[in-house]
Amino acid sequence: MDRAIRIRLILMNFFQWAVWGAYLTSMGSYLVSVGLAEKIGLFYATQGFVSIFMPAIIGIIADKYVQAQRLLGICHLIAGAAMVGAGFYGQAAGADVQFGLLYALYALSVAFYMPTVALSNSVAFRILVKNGFDTVRDFPPIRVFGTVGFICSMLFVNFMKDADGLQFQHTYNQFFVSGAAGLAVFLYSFTLPACPVNRQARSQSLAEALGAKAFGLFKNRSMATFFIFSMLLGVALQITNGFANPFISHFAGVPEYAGTWGARNANALISLSQMSETLGILLIPVAMKFLGIKKVMLVAMLAWVFRFGLFGLGNPGPGVWMFILSMIVYGVAFDFFNISGALYVEQRSSDEIKSSAQGLFMLMTNGIGATVGTLWAQLVVNHFVYDAAEPSWSTAWYIFAGYALVVAILFAVFFRDPGKGPYSKVV
Repeated sequence: MDRAIRIRLILMNFFQWAVWGAYLTSMGSYLVSVGLAEKIGLFYATQGFVSIFMPAIIGIIADKYVQAQRLLGICHLIAGAAMVGAGFYGQAAGADVQFGLLYALYALSVAFYMPTVALSNSVAFRILVKNGFDTVRDFPPIRVFGTVGFICSMLFVNFMKDADGLQFQHTYNQFFVSGAAGLAVFLYSFTLPACPVNRQARSQSLAEALGAKAFGLFKNRSMATFFIFSMLLGVALQITNGFANPFISHFAGVPEYAGTWGARNANALISLSQMSETLGILLIPVAMKFLGIKKVMLVAMLAWVFRFGLFGLGNPGPGVWMFILSMIVYGVAFDFFNISGALYVEQRSSDEIKSSAQGLFMLMTNGIGATVGTLWAQLVVNHFVYDAAEPSWSTAWYIFAGYALVVAILFAVFFRDPGKGPYSKVV
């Protein structure tokens, strides 16, 4: 029975993240191919925008009205159907894709997919607890298969080709792959053990679900500084997801690099980032113990500098090692910031506001920070690449690297080091 529960949750996580992996790192390349390069930032910013309120709304429904595993399926049904619709529209429109309809279908899909990230975790936690598992010990080995699903999906759209010989990573077919994975989760979720609702629980307002109570943490200067810099660094989170594939793929049009493996397999190259991410998670306990949160966050910020800077310096030919190093660095840049930051917030928050505090951290980073970041990144890329007489991707990457460096320096100056822990509660 124990093995069966683990396998069922592993399958859920695999397809849950395969949905996202099918397009997250390659959609920008498709948008370039249909003349929507200048809208990449808006598409990716939508993920951050809906993350501000949709997970909270769906969370309230799951707590009191609809069993979590069923709601997970319903969300995936809507998200998957909308994504398949985007695929059919792309197929029918060909090169004459209109922004409005494609964006509407994509936005509907994302609005119902983003809440499933938290909802799938909630379903896994409830099922594990109900069956006597230790979530701290048993969930991470299950969750890691989500990253495996993400990577497999990326590689599938990279190497699969259509009848014309075009890779899925450059076409609307990536939407079909994502939608199919989402519909698979829809069907599978209704076979999972029940996660009963608690109709007697105190009604939670939307403001509370969004983390309103946790704003009391801003009364503490150290925590206020931490949240502000988390937002500033959150600006970097989605930049490479949106622009790395178009950047690497553009080398296929440069005679010197046209025949290189990297220029023709951008998504496969980028998948090294996700592989590095799985290893980065393992370093966090040691880093937090020996360095403390300030130094860990500084390492993450400097890793973002190298992540962007190496893109600016590298190429898929003799300089491909710089691309590979950038992918490896990503594991530290992403995990040391996101996971270590969440652990720090957990330790500084009282039991009454732990969930709200995590919601606030997500709001500042993946909500406000990532939304502003992708819109700003689009302006930079438009100016130096798509609207420039002499396009310069390197200049754009150096600007992003410079931004991360400035944030790191200011964080080192203004954030007071609380030591290596354990940390005292703030509120």
